[in-house]
Amino acid sequence: MGTSPEPSLAKSIIDLLRDTNKTIVTAESCTGGLIAAALTDVPGSSAAVHGGYVTYSNLAKSKMIHVPARLIHDYGAVSNQVARAMADGARNTARVDIAVSATGIAGPDGGTDKKPVGLVYLAVSTDLATVVIEHRFGDIGREAVRRATVAAALELIMQVMTSDED
Repeated sequence: MGTSPEPSLAKSIIDLLRDTNKTIVTAESCTGGLIAAALTDVPGSSAAVHGGYVTYSNLAKSKMIHVPARLIHDYGAVSNQVARAMADGARNTARVDIAVSATGIAGPDGGTDKKPVGLVYLAVSTDLATVVIEHRFGDIGREAVRRATVAAALELIMQVMTSDED
């Protein structure tokens, strides 16, 4: 099965953040802090990681990172719109350079025909733009959805950071 790419990718992200003197914050729902954990597993990450918001409930999303309750009501917590608002809200609240957000349905319950288990929205917010990506990992089990979300979030962070250099 081989080793997971997350530790080396997380280290590359931390190195790039430190080299560019930038900081990052996470806003996590379905991952419950696992993205922040992956980043802070890297020695020296305190130079680049501001912290993380675990906004599991809708109220936490609104109170902690100022996601408008109306967005959650109109589109649902698991939506492109809420992922974007989470990332933007976390970046603005923490006053950092980059924010990543994750909202999704890890399972085993909570899925519907329109929003099945394994549906996850990731967003990365910078001063230039906010990028939102939809993933449909499928009903592969709660832990597998969460692990796949962390890996996809790290990949998206790196893609956005390296495209900003152009």
